[in-house]
Amino acid sequence: MATTPQPKPKVHISNQAVTLQNWYKHINWLSTILVILVPAYGLYAVRYVPLQRPTAIWALVYYFLTGFGITGGYHRLWSHRCYSARAPLRYVLAFVGAGAVQGSIRFWSSKHRAHHRWTDTEKDPYDALKGFFYSHLGWMLFNQDPKKIGRTDISDLDADPLVIWQHKNYGKTLLMAAWIFPMCVAGLGWGDWWGGLVYAGIIRACFVQQATFCVNSLAHWIGEQPFDDRRTPRDHFLTAIVTLGEGYHNFHHEFPSDYRNAIIWYQYDPTKWVIYALSKIGLTYNLKLFRDNEIQKGRLQQLQKKLDKRRAKLDWGIPLSQLPVISWDDFQSQCASGEAVLVAIAGVIHDISEFVNEHPGGKALIKSAIGKDATALFNGGVYEHSNAAHNLLSTMRVGVLRGGQEVEVWKQETGIPLKDAAGKLIVRAGEQVTRIQPLTMTASAA
Repeated sequence: MATTPQPKPKVHISNQAVTLQNWYKHINWLSTILVILVPAYGLYAVRYVPLQRPTAIWALVYYFLTGFGITGGYHRLWSHRCYSARAPLRYVLAFVGAGAVQGSIRFWSSKHRAHHRWTDTEKDPYDALKGFFYSHLGWMLFNQDPKKIGRTDISDLDADPLVIWQHKNYGKTLLMAAWIFPMCVAGLGWGDWWGGLVYAGIIRACFVQQATFCVNSLAHWIGEQPFDDRRTPRDHFLTAIVTLGEGYHNFHHEFPSDYRNAIIWYQYDPTKWVIYALSKIGLTYNLKLFRDNEIQKGRLQQLQKKLDKRRAKLDWGIPLSQLPVISWDDFQSQCASGEAVLVAIAGVIHDISEFVNEHPGGKALIKSAIGKDATALFNGGVYEHSNAAHNLLSTMRVGVLRGGQEVEVWKQETGIPLKDAAGKLIVRAGEQVTRIQPLTMTASAA
């Protein structure tokens, strides 16, 4: 009995090489029309449609309204549930958000949640590791394999009647909010129908789109990472200005449930200010703030991580636990024979041969301590040496003196819990093992 050959599994177009025969299949034509072709027509129409002052003002106002529809509505309200909003405000945000021409609430929020859950991985819809262009525009212009995009829970969005209504009627809502409404305001208001469509509609939407896309690209490319550097999100004031306050992206990825993007009063975050102002008139409520204690811990940990990296590049001397143990007789015999130029301080033996001629106090004084225990002399008996002197001395360690405080020294090193990210002891200023409280009687005798 002959077996029926099984059909080959269909390979998604994104996993196929681009050829002259299939190039058009790689393009997401709907996104390309809305993000590239329509704005291109608007830029072309500028040559023939003069810009009137009232239209320019209206386009700017509607830019901020639709921009807030994305930052305050799509992003902070629906994607992250950073706060709650009353019904009138929710309707307005759903409308002006559609006017930004970036998809429905359900589409936008599901992609954004996937971005947070799978940041910088193959499952990230706009993975920054694939390049600036891909994270800014490419992920929309070219078809993606839906099986490769990370899944997230959007059951709350599916349970929201407004979200579902807008999603099902997004085409009509977009047409009205993005182009017809701004055109009608300008046309009925001061007779500039074409200007309303071109400037307050098409050109305005283009600017809102590009500003929002910068959150996916620019915010992962320039700036600092004050809370975590394991992933690409960054904080930068320039990105904040471009994106209506969404530029403090490193903070946002660490604390996504916080209704703020910027936590310092002078940082630019108009979305936060509007949400807060609306709470004073009852349109927003339940504004979520991440615990300041955890925010400060994250900042401090990242600062310590940076310090650890800088510390690792410096010579702190051989750790005491790795030094050989030398008896007092061997220590003295090496010095007497001229085999080594050694001095013992706080139970640690140091080779000072290359420093004798550089000693600020002169050769005679330092030579007088060779082959001796110079703990008291170094710690105030002759001179209370500086922090820099103790640090320099640590780089000259060659051994630990048997019976000369080595047990106490090791206890000091293993008993202090302050260690860096690599598990190495952090030596604070004034805590070097060679720094001993001066013994009054010994100091006087010296």
